[in-house]
Amino acid sequence: MKNRKLVSQTLSKIARYRFARNHLVKLLDDRIYNDILKDDDHYLKPVQLKRYQFMSAMLHSAVRNINKKYISKQVLDKIIEVLVENSFMNNTEKHKEKFKKFSEKYGNNPPTFIVLSPTQRCNLHCTGCYASSDSNTSPTIPYSTVDKIVGEVHDLFDSSFITISGGEPFMYKSENKTLLDIFEKYNDMFFLVYTNGTLITPEISKRLAKLGNVTPAISVEGYEKETDERRGKGVYKKILNAFKNLREAGVPFGISVTATSKNLHLLLTDEFYDFYFKKMGATYMWQFQLMPIGRGKEIFDLMVGPEDRIKLYNIWKKILSEKKYCMADFWNSGILTNGCIAYGRHGGYFYIDWNGNIMPCVFVPYYVDNIYKLYENGKTIADALTSEFMKNGREWQNKYGLDNLKFPDNWLMPCSIRDHYETFRKSIITKDTKGEDSVAEAILDDKEYYDSLIEYDNKLESLSRKIWEKEYLNNK
Repeated sequence: MKNRKLVSQTLSKIARYRFARNHLVKLLDDRIYNDILKDDDHYLKPVQLKRYQFMSAMLHSAVRNINKKYISKQVLDKIIEVLVENSFMNNTEKHKEKFKKFSEKYGNNPPTFIVLSPTQRCNLHCTGCYASSDSNTSPTIPYSTVDKIVGEVHDLFDSSFITISGGEPFMYKSENKTLLDIFEKYNDMFFLVYTNGTLITPEISKRLAKLGNVTPAISVEGYEKETDERRGKGVYKKILNAFKNLREAGVPFGISVTATSKNLHLLLTDEFYDFYFKKMGATYMWQFQLMPIGRGKEIFDLMVGPEDRIKLYNIWKKILSEKKYCMADFWNSGILTNGCIAYGRHGGYFYIDWNGNIMPCVFVPYYVDNIYKLYENGKTIADALTSEFMKNGREWQNKYGLDNLKFPDNWLMPCSIRDHYETFRKSIITKDTKGEDSVAEAILDDKEYYDSLIEYDNKLESLSRKIWEKEYLNNK
């Protein structure tokens, strides 16, 4: 957005002046609309409309919880400083100069963020978890290495945002340090933490409120029945306690939900979103669709089918435009991000797992480089971007739409591995690519797996292509 200072000042006033809040929200919403739809003609107008609706929903979802005093002024000030100014609107000359140097050395602008899983340890064992987490013997990246990784994202990428996943991040401990020490050290960065929520005590919530630069995204599967069925008996009650602790501390939190054939009926109802946004106080929701990776190899029947994926796309449109709930579906919302955001592209990210393996995406369990080996050879995380595997992925992204934003290919099918499996196998993955684990390796020789995903992709293409052409290409 333009005029960084004015936007920050307006957000600060929204937090402080309750009686003028509605007027200020209207002014800022209008500015967002003008910046995205009137002053930027680089994209298809229907694509820009969805982006405006998402940003507007983010604003209204935050204000909804500010009104309820679920987000403290101290935390909001920190969010404005770190997330809005340092990340969303960082367009200073110093920032541009760093990008120029990075591009000259590596051939492309740096990723916007990374996803880091510093430990595989988890206190739960959820069906279909991509992490396939184990007990206390699970691998953990040493604190000094985590510190170095975050420092390179901060200094080399000039990024102010990192996503933490797992395993369970709040179980991380190494060298007598936890991730809270990382959050405190890098207090000019913002951290989104995917967590099962069961370890978010009143004490942890107060610490997060004091830090102000962390938001937990807590996993649910639906309501109590669905969540406990996948995550274990009694987990849902612990999650509700986590919500309460975070609300009382004034820490904004979100919901992370995995869409499956079992909970699909809930995700297609208004009541599901009303419950978490209005009653529970969520500020945002990230929706995933179960991938047949890790323990998911044997559960193709739990995947959301192509027809139901279209239904989820339609409910997402309604949630944004009518409900103004900040929700994104990482497959159906590809139009918000210009398609696939993996492979370390600018505007996107790459993933580092608990073994130090550097992968294009959380859902692409293949790698060439490992962080320990890069560091042993005097290299940085940026050097992982130069592998043919990563470059092939970015080349596909460019051809699929990044090089032609006015007429991109079908961004309703953005995922390189799930939506374009044949292309992934034939044109992206390389001979020196290794599987994250034995299951990922086995998939490559599994004809049934290959045929199942190709069938899925073909069916989805026939359904989504019509929508893409009607709603986006032919609706300029």
